[in-house]
Amino acid sequence: MNPFNEKEKKLQDALEKLISLDLQKSTKFQILEDQKNQLQIEKDELQIRFSNLEKKYEDLKSKITHLEKQNISEIDKVSNFEEKIDELNQETDNLIDEIDKWEM
Repeated sequence: MNPFNEKEKKLQDALEKLISLDLQKSTKFQILEDQKNQLQIEKDELQIRFSNLEKKYEDLKSKITHLEKQNISEIDKVSNFEEKIDELNQETDNLIDEIDKWEM
């Protein structure tokens, strides 16, 4: 066989291997690119969900704080009311004592 033909055959085989290898790499890179894009989409969706959850958390936290303030206010009102009742009871007792003194 002619050395020139042998070299040409080897070069042709090498070229075919390179083309095949390039196509395989291209396919693998495309698969990786598709996977990367899918992961990016999922990441974006998770970030949106996380942001929504964070907002809901802040809203609930604000509502709880508001309710706690209302509760403290109600407790203060009840306490003040009880104090007023005690004062009225004391005044009533004093008045009864005064009436009893006048009746004697």
